[in-house]
Amino acid sequence: EKIRIEIISLTLTESRIASDETVQQLFVECRLYNFLAEETPLSLPKPTSGQRIHYNYSNVIHVDKANNSARREYLKSMLLKPDLHTDSLRFTVVSDPPEDEQDLECEDIGFAYVSLREIFQKQRDIIEQDTDIFDSQDDSAVIGKLKVTVEALHALRSVYEECKDD
Repeated sequence: EKIRIEIISLTLTESRIASDETVQQLFVECRLYNFLAEETPLSLPKPTSGQRIHYNYSNVIHVDKANNSARREYLKSMLLKPDLHTDSLRFTVVSDPPEDEQDLECEDIGFAYVSLREIFQKQRDIIEQDTDIFDSQDDSAVIGKLKVTVEALHALRSVYEECKDD
């Protein structure tokens, strides 16, 4: 009765982010709809082109009936209403200002998405898969890849079985 998310690594392509001197440290936030935002505990130095930085960060979102019924209801509605545009986990790549410039704000530089509905439709978890990171200022531009694992199939099946019982 849980969804396990792992943020493994990140690589950047040649893009405005790669050449932006003000972007030096990166961390990743993961959000499920409006419920939960978790971020990697460390921000890591921006990788040079072709390099990967490794977060190896893992998190679990509990969706059990007893303690997390709101999350369960959200998953139910997502499975039952295919037009809902909120069926994805959203990963946000964030630029963390350097230690000596703490007056600067954190800045969202890119987004990657993993569709929970797609995991359910294909009946397959996502294991160590590279997902495109889209530029926050131009969502048609890919600025890199985020390697993630999302294990949600078991929880989604459980929620779906419950839908059929209701």
